[in-house]
Amino acid sequence: MREKEWYREPDFVFLKDEIGFLILNFLQGAGVARNKRRLNGKDEEKAMKNFEKYTKQYFLPPVRCMDWAEKDSVEKAPVWCSVDLRDGNQALIEPMSLEQKVEFFKLLLQVGFKEIEVGFPAASDTEYTFLRTLIENDLIPDDVTVQVLTQAREHIIRKTFEAIKGAKNVIVHVYNSTSVAQREQVFKKDKAAIKKIAIDGAKLLKQLTDEAGAKYRFEYSPESFSGTEPEYALEVCNAVLDVWQPTADRKAIINIPTTVENAMPHVFAQQCEYMSKNLKYRENVVLSLHPHNDRGCGVATAEMGLLAGADRVEGTLFGNGERTGNVDVVTLGMNMFSQGVDPMLDFSFMPEICAKYTEYTQMAVSPRQPYAGELVFAAFSGSHQDAIAKGMQWRKEHKSPHWTVPYLPIDPTDVGREYQTDVIRINSQSGKGGVGYILQENYGLNLPPKFKEAMGYAAKGVSDRTHKELKPAEVYKVFLDEFVENRRAFDIPECHFKQIPDGITATVTVMRRGERADVVADGNGRLDAVTNALKKYFGVDFTLTTYEQHAMSEKSDSKALSFVGVEKDGKAYWGAGVDEDIIQSSINALVAALNNYFAE
Repeated sequence: MREKEWYREPDFVFLKDEIGFLILNFLQGAGVARNKRRLNGKDEEKAMKNFEKYTKQYFLPPVRCMDWAEKDSVEKAPVWCSVDLRDGNQALIEPMSLEQKVEFFKLLLQVGFKEIEVGFPAASDTEYTFLRTLIENDLIPDDVTVQVLTQAREHIIRKTFEAIKGAKNVIVHVYNSTSVAQREQVFKKDKAAIKKIAIDGAKLLKQLTDEAGAKYRFEYSPESFSGTEPEYALEVCNAVLDVWQPTADRKAIINIPTTVENAMPHVFAQQCEYMSKNLKYRENVVLSLHPHNDRGCGVATAEMGLLAGADRVEGTLFGNGERTGNVDVVTLGMNMFSQGVDPMLDFSFMPEICAKYTEYTQMAVSPRQPYAGELVFAAFSGSHQDAIAKGMQWRKEHKSPHWTVPYLPIDPTDVGREYQTDVIRINSQSGKGGVGYILQENYGLNLPPKFKEAMGYAAKGVSDRTHKELKPAEVYKVFLDEFVENRRAFDIPECHFKQIPDGITATVTVMRRGERADVVADGNGRLDAVTNALKKYFGVDFTLTTYEQHAMSEKSDSKALSFVGVEKDGKAYWGAGVDEDIIQSSINALVAALNNYFAE
């Protein structure tokens, strides 16, 4: 036996020899686990026990709040506030330059945001200069409100008020953290002291606004709300509202953020409903949400929060933000759109939005990003393609006013995508339905069902051999190479026909391996006569099973497209022909089909 060597693995310590490996495999296969292991004479807790150090850090409301669960959809769009220029900017490895922020601001206007948080003007010179640039260059439309963020600290609030001078519509957003963890570990203050910070900040906002003779609107966030007792968060928010005394023409915003998403969405919905039902001055308060995405549930959290009574959502394009990001406004808005609700935002130029977003932030949009990603509408699977193609045809035939196409939650053209390039995409996984759809939509080729199947196999084969996706032009080339221009065995350069009492006599010139031969045969029609001539020449008996033809377009000068299927020994072979003359196109199709037969 080899010298013994001890190895440490995540769950096992084992002897590196043949017997040791056999024992290890047996134990792993049997699902045997050991709570402790022995290494160098010391016991160590199993690594998988690390989960025990985690516990729930959220709080349910003191009363049951489940009215939201009776609703099945969001009925209208919330007030949207983009925080791309603040949350999204501070989350970048390299924050945006002044020029990039100005261009991003213009993009947000184009999308349709009426409230935009432009930053934390007291945080840096760039942030301050950006806001002054917007104001002094008159870049803020009259119907758009800019929002500025400030901590509830006097010098920061005063600096913020310097930055907003001259702006017409402003929301001053003040916050302080209220969670148990922040109170105990960061600020080391009790509940009363934390509430006083919020009240003092609210008073200073009101004082400075009055001194400026302005009508700025106010917003308060109990930051880290998700880790705060709902009763205490409500107490702090109501104390702030008592200072501001909101009115119908000057509503206050109470913003409840899942600063760190630490609970399932239905928990937040209960917290949100509790706040909505118990806030003072509720008719004059806009209840806002600011979900983060630490659990990957930001969109669900926002949707449930809206069901629970929220009026407003703060988020970012594509969910950019610190850690796992903020709620994705694109997904949230398009979810509403897909259920017949106007999101009041314009995503009809999605490819341009993605390109500009990437340019300004250097952040990539995932190809699987809902509604926006390059591949979200792409169907490579043959069964998916077939269902989509049939669904599109059904919709056309029935003139359906509603979108119900299988596998496509929305019409891709509504976000600037194209069926021919973004939906049906051909690779080795594709099938007859997708290939047929590509040829019909791009080139006007309506292939017979069995021909479509053969074409599907041909395209899949090329994709499989080349290990790549086939673009529409490449699919069309496969069609031409395999079923139209295939003359590997023989060709017919010319045919002459003569009417006879019982039908047609055809004189067919056959070129094969450089040799020319003229063959004469009769038939009940031109194609039948040519078929009989070829049977005679090759000494092969085959059956003409399919003959279809149609014009390639609706124009009067459109070329004729013919499809021919021949059968020999139970197997079908296909060809297609294109020509101004319908007889010539059918002969060309027959020649291509027989060339495919002789190729085997």
